[in-house]
Amino acid sequence: MRGAVVRWGRGAGAPARDRPAVLGAALLAVIVLAAVLAPWLAPYPADEPDPVNALLPPSAAHWFGTDSAGRDVLTRVLYGGRTSLVIAVAVLGVAATVGVLLGVVAGYAGGWVRDVIMRVTDVFLAFPALLLSLALAVVLQPGVTTVIVALAVTWWPWYARLAASVAASVATRPYVDAARCLGVPAPLIVLRHVLPNSLTPVLVQLSQDAGGVILTAAALSYLGLGAQEPTAEWGLMVQQSQTLFTTNWWVVTFPGLAIMLTAFASNLVGEGLRDALDPRRVVVR
Repeated sequence: MRGAVVRWGRGAGAPARDRPAVLGAALLAVIVLAAVLAPWLAPYPADEPDPVNALLPPSAAHWFGTDSAGRDVLTRVLYGGRTSLVIAVAVLGVAATVGVLLGVVAGYAGGWVRDVIMRVTDVFLAFPALLLSLALAVVLQPGVTTVIVALAVTWWPWYARLAASVAASVATRPYVDAARCLGVPAPLIVLRHVLPNSLTPVLVQLSQDAGGVILTAAALSYLGLGAQEPTAEWGLMVQQSQTLFTTNWWVVTFPGLAIMLTAFASNLVGEGLRDALDPRRVVVR
C-alpha cells in the first residue's frame, strides 16, 4: 500500500501515555533485583534477634530501624520480598499452566468437552476467591506452601475461562482449518497453532494479577494462615507490628509500603502491556 501512513490510536504514541508503564517496569525491576540480591544487599542477618537493639528508630546504622526483636527492618523487608515474589511466581505459574491448558482444550474441542471443563470452572468461580483461599488455608497447615496451594486453586479458573474464549476464536481461523485439512493431529494443532496464539491476553492478565497475588498472600499471612516465624514476609511483618504503629511507626510502615509499591508497579506494567498489545492502537491510513 504505497503512501500508507501508520498512525497510533488517540494518545497512544504520546510519551505521557507510556510513562506510567515505564515507571512501573522500572520500579518492579528495582523490587525484583533487591529481592534477588537480598543476601548481598542486606546489612544484617534476617532471623537473628538482638533484644539489646529492639525498636531503634531509623538511623545510619539501621536505615529502616529495628523491630521488637531487634532485627533490622530493611533486612527483613528485602528477604520478605524474596518470599512474596516466590509466592507470586509459583501461584501464577501453576494457575496459568493448569488454566491455560484446560481452557485451550475446551476452546478448541468445543461440545461436551468444553461444557464439562467450563462447568467445573464455574463451580470454583462461584466462591469468592479470598473466601475459598481462607477456607483452604484453614484446612491446611499454615506456611508458604499452604499459601501457594490455596491461591493457585482459586486463581486457575480465571485463566481457564480467558484461554477458552480466545482459543475458541483461534480455532476458527483459516490456518487452523488448513491444518485440519492436511490431516494434522488435533494435539499438534493445539500445541503449534492454538496455544501460541492464545497467550497474548494471558500474559497481560499475568502481569496484572501479580500484585493481587502478593496482596492476597500478605492478607493470609496477616491473618496467621500464611508464612510463619522466622520466615520474613511482608504480610506477617505488618501483622506482628500493627500494635506498634502509633509508637514505633517504622516497624509496620516499611513492609506496608513494600506491599503497596509492588502491587502498584504490577498494575502499571499490566496496563502498559494491555495497551501495547491492543491491535486497535494501530490504524493504517
